[in-house]
Amino acid sequence: MKLPYLLVDAFTETPGTGNRAAVILDARGMSWEEMMRVAQRLAAPAEHERKSLEAVFVTHWEGPAFWVRFFTATREIEFAGHAAIALGLTLVREGRVPEGTRFVYLKTAVDTVPIEIEYQDGVPYRAIMRAPAPRFRDVPPWRTVEEVTEVLGANERYLHRGLPVGIAFTGLWSLFVPFVAPGLVDELEPDMARLTALCARLDVATVHAYAPLGPRTFYARDFAPALGIPEDPVTGSANGALAALLARAGVVPRREGSVEIQVLQGHRLGVPGTVRVRVNYGATGEPYAVYVGGGAVLAHAGVLED
Repeated sequence: MKLPYLLVDAFTETPGTGNRAAVILDARGMSWEEMMRVAQRLAAPAEHERKSLEAVFVTHWEGPAFWVRFFTATREIEFAGHAAIALGLTLVREGRVPEGTRFVYLKTAVDTVPIEIEYQDGVPYRAIMRAPAPRFRDVPPWRTVEEVTEVLGANERYLHRGLPVGIAFTGLWSLFVPFVAPGLVDELEPDMARLTALCARLDVATVHAYAPLGPRTFYARDFAPALGIPEDPVTGSANGALAALLARAGVVPRREGSVEIQVLQGHRLGVPGTVRVRVNYGATGEPYAVYVGGGAVLAHAGVLED
């Protein structure tokens, strides 16, 4: 079998930075086992200069609608925001939809995800996805927050008391832990075995540590050992949920029914990227729509052969 694939770096315009996704544009007829093997193979650094942490497979399409599945090297997952951004731009650039198409629709396990393509001088340069609808759970007990902080390798006195701790969802469930400064986030060295157990106990996919850089700018690191990813470089889903959590808490300046933030991530790993998020909220202040945007750039094209 010969299987063409593309490696696309999302939330950046510079190859080798941001978050890499493997994009398989034609996975028709592939079994779960075959997709799992491909994702594992593309996660091996020997295949190329930098491993891919997630792979997205297009299994069927009708017009601008594409049925997709997401895999890490260890399991199938419901959603991956950076892979969705990478795929949206790739579909347009590779001619899988008519030239000038403004919207593509990804049929995922959690929702139909619309992706708007923005053009500059006729060239597609940014994708904005409407993430799966935001959801929230009860705030964990303080004792649990202290335990998570310790497992991350920090002391609870470094937590930011003016920003929310919480559990939120825009594709995957994440636990959010605020710190007072970006330098403290960079110093975190989690105990991955204990963090995996905590994620299982709390039923979350990732733990997202963040700190403020300004009123609408934040710095973050995302730990996902439960998904087989010790640290995810630049995350779409988790940062969408972070923006929803911040908007719900009322700690970010609002403008006419929406909140906009940007999150810088990946610097600790040497692969910086930027995620821009807009949250729309109703009269009650409850968020109802989250839009995650960023660029993506082709890093490598190849063919896997059995």
